[in-house]
Amino acid sequence: MKLELRRNGTTLIAQVSGELDLSTSPAFREQIETKLAEDQLIQHLILDFTEAEFVDSSGLGAILGRYKTLAQRKGRLSAVNVPPHLHRLFELSGLLKVMTIYPSLQEAQNKI
Repeated sequence: MKLELRRNGTTLIAQVSGELDLSTSPAFREQIETKLAEDQLIQHLILDFTEAEFVDSSGLGAILGRYKTLAQRKGRLSAVNVPPHLHRLFELSGLLKVMTIYPSLQEAQNKI
């Protein structure tokens, strides 16, 4: 997994590439939590799955854990460019109860 983070106002945008699984979810969690700890003004997280290939239950847990951090800040969790197989996984796991999927980064940023 490769994770690129950038801030845009009160939003942290995370570009996820490759696989978010048992071996990579700890790094995902640590990198995002570090950025959130460094910048208390960040309220929202947009996950960009354009180059993501696979997410397992560990990855789902890592995503859900970030939602809890954002909820404490009254923020939102969103995802963009989600391939159909991941959209179905997020739907079946119940993650869509706490995360909104948008077709593009621009649309997600406009809704925040």
